[in-house]
Amino acid sequence: MTLHFEVTEGVGMIRLDRPPMNALDVATQDRLKELAEEATRREDVRAVVVYGGEKVFAAGADIKEMQRMDHAAMVVRSRALQDSFSAVARIPKPVVAAITGYALGGGCELALCADFRIAADNAKLGQPEILLGLIPGAGGTQRLARLIGPSKAKDLIFTGRMVKAEEALALGLVDRLVPAADVYTEAFAWAAKLAQGPAIALRAAKESIDVGLETDIETGLAVERNWFAGLFATEDRERGMRSFVEEGPGKAKFG
Repeated sequence: MTLHFEVTEGVGMIRLDRPPMNALDVATQDRLKELAEEATRREDVRAVVVYGGEKVFAAGADIKEMQRMDHAAMVVRSRALQDSFSAVARIPKPVVAAITGYALGGGCELALCADFRIAADNAKLGQPEILLGLIPGAGGTQRLARLIGPSKAKDLIFTGRMVKAEEALALGLVDRLVPAADVYTEAFAWAAKLAQGPAIALRAAKESIDVGLETDIETGLAVERNWFAGLFATEDRERGMRSFVEEGPGKAKFG
């Protein structure tokens, strides 16, 4: 099994396990989609961590496997490839990528599917597909440009260069740097804190932001407005407002 899934304290961990570099072959891609859909369905999963282990997040696609594919094969496979990664991006719960070592090519694209990225201070990230005569095919041209802006994304994609952790942080490619030994602990703590929050409101916030980034502002405002009004029908809203009035801000307990 190249991927594992376990749930602790409301946090589901999707763990890549394909030594030595967690290369994302077809079987791993398909399994990733299955686990992302499981995390979406399960009510006991309230936040998700994507983790590659202590040494490497994912060094990219399985190049030997890809080399055997011709145009016709990749026309078929490319949709399944994108669908696997999009399944992670569409998990309607907070998702954090815990990045150690290399996150290159498909590995970087997988990290881009998360809502938040915590990286080791010795991590290296990049989209080196151009060096193979290719472009990113699992969402990299779209998600990277949306995250760090088109000109910075073009720099990384056109050159295929790797960036060290400090530059990745400056670019906005990652959100926090921590010592390598602390990456998973910090990622779990971030996810566990949000797992205690109001699940429907978090889902509403994520969908409103993500849809808004993909459409015009009026459509985005309509999505926000509908979710905002709809949350007034939830128990969490009642609990949160009652706690605020009776106990002050930040003390509500959501279950």
